[in-house]
Amino acid sequence: MTDANDLIAEYRNTGTLGSLPMGHFIDGAFSEPVHNRTMESFDPGTGVPFARFTAGTKEDVDQAVASSRLAFEADWRDMAPVERSRILQRAAALILENLDLLAVVETLDSGKALQEAMGDVRGAARTFEYYAGACDKLQGDSFPLGPDYIGYTIHEPVGVTAHIIPWNFPISTAARGFAPALAAGCTVVAKPAEQTPYTALILADLLHKAGLPAGVCNVVTGTGPETGAPLTNHPGVDHITFTGSVQTGRAVMKAAAEDITRVVLELGGKSPVVVLGDCDREQALAGVLGAIYENAGQICSAGSRLVVEKSIHDEFVDELVARTRALNLGHGLANPDVGPVNSSEHLAKIAGFLDRARSRGAEIVTGGSVTEDPATGQGWFFEPTIVNSVAADDELAQEEIFGPVLAVQVADDADHALALANDCQYGLVAGIYTSNFAKAHQLARKIDAGQIYINEYFAGGIEVPFGGNKKSGFGREKGLEGLASYCKTKSIAARIG
Repeated sequence: MTDANDLIAEYRNTGTLGSLPMGHFIDGAFSEPVHNRTMESFDPGTGVPFARFTAGTKEDVDQAVASSRLAFEADWRDMAPVERSRILQRAAALILENLDLLAVVETLDSGKALQEAMGDVRGAARTFEYYAGACDKLQGDSFPLGPDYIGYTIHEPVGVTAHIIPWNFPISTAARGFAPALAAGCTVVAKPAEQTPYTALILADLLHKAGLPAGVCNVVTGTGPETGAPLTNHPGVDHITFTGSVQTGRAVMKAAAEDITRVVLELGGKSPVVVLGDCDREQALAGVLGAIYENAGQICSAGSRLVVEKSIHDEFVDELVARTRALNLGHGLANPDVGPVNSSEHLAKIAGFLDRARSRGAEIVTGGSVTEDPATGQGWFFEPTIVNSVAADDELAQEEIFGPVLAVQVADDADHALALANDCQYGLVAGIYTSNFAKAHQLARKIDAGQIYINEYFAGGIEVPFGGNKKSGFGREKGLEGLASYCKTKSIAARIG
């Protein structure tokens, strides 16, 4: 398989990659769109387009949904679970065989550092491996109805599933939706973000090469209004998995309501990292730094609020500022500490938050401005930023910025930290750093969030269910709960005596 260094050299010499797919992936092959229109895909590290991809329409969506419906009814639904398992196992192996290609493409599309993209690709392979092991273990229950009856449940696939994939973790989010849906016997129609179309297309091709029947996994590219909305409004779709903003999530729910379509929504976050005075200081500093600056803060579950106990606030923030200033920025292929943000529009949105904070007299202790790659003077970059002593009702503590901006809130004690942690419209994730394990678990039970990390941010993996409370959405992905999202339970009771 192509080596990452060769791909990087090709990109630097030509400004593109010759191996990028073109067209939608429908019926087991890359296909021409109904209308032959294309869009530019930009490299966030330079701000320059590096390729063009297909701009789909409602007609393309109709074709993809019809293909997946036929494949569901004719092939995939009734395939023996062990055969589905073998295909997903082969898919996991093919993902790893194509690690370098997928990671380099992910970096060029999203902007993230290459080592982060490599981790995402390995995680995608692990996701298919995990759900491959679950295919033949979807067991029902039996009911004790007495000697004259027999009662039991079976799990059936929900049918054709739509997946709206965000731009911040394209291959990771695709894998965590595709794999459980396919394991349950569902078919997939995916619409990747218009900023990051390529790895979903490559993944669908690899799944087909692993033995997936034609039509079981289709990918249609294009804009939200022209492909995303027709997909979520489609009467032939039985389930929607959406990851994105609260505003778009509302639109998806309204669309789903029309046909009573099932939905799983993973929306925004403003996750607190609670750091108490008795924490392991080094462990907490490293955790807070990674929680906000990985992928330039463009993570729904980023630890974007530091809730730190007053007794250690000054020293902790001083050291955090020093470490933040030492981070290096650069193009994702150069493996920087912090890469660019994904688009010029998003960069302007982040800058707007800091401009408004500055006008309110906020204490910006480091960063706070738009910048560029120091090596080239190009790209969409924002300085790693810390704003100190942010009030609970300030928009920096309440709104999702989705960038490398950390809001610091000062807590008098653990009870005050709990109140601050919960004083937010979101409830996706929370982190806790303390050496008192009893206190950690007491806080974990009382913080209103879908997932809690203790003494390591982003702890866990595909085995751990993930999803939010409050305006962070509902439903769970990952783990066996993620598999349940793609199943419907049928109860059967029979008189036998």
